[in-house]
Amino acid sequence: MTQCWWLYLLVCRDGRTYAGITTDVAARFAAHSSGKGAKFTRSNPPVRVLGACAFASKSEALKAEAALKKLDRPERLAWARECAPVTEGRLDRAAIPVESALVLPARTGQ
Repeated sequence: MTQCWWLYLLVCRDGRTYAGITTDVAARFAAHSSGKGAKFTRSNPPVRVLGACAFASKSEALKAEAALKKLDRPERLAWARECAPVTEGRLDRAAIPVESALVLPARTGQ
């Protein structure tokens, strides 16, 4: 069975967003919340998962993460609205097929 990789976007207590990749969004959210995640989320604990998108490979997820991090805040929030629904830190996995991946919008004005 092929492992699915997820690109996720969190909103943190200070209002900033954090993007990362994982194979288990709920477990990664729990790690960030408990202070065992990334350095950024240790000082800015996450409040909730805004959205997540599935990718077939780690490589694809990493490329999408890099692209997402280049977007400005309104674009990142729009990306999250188009992703798999997240309820109480858990993905509605039925809402998005593993094979699909949201294409990040091209940046304009550069």
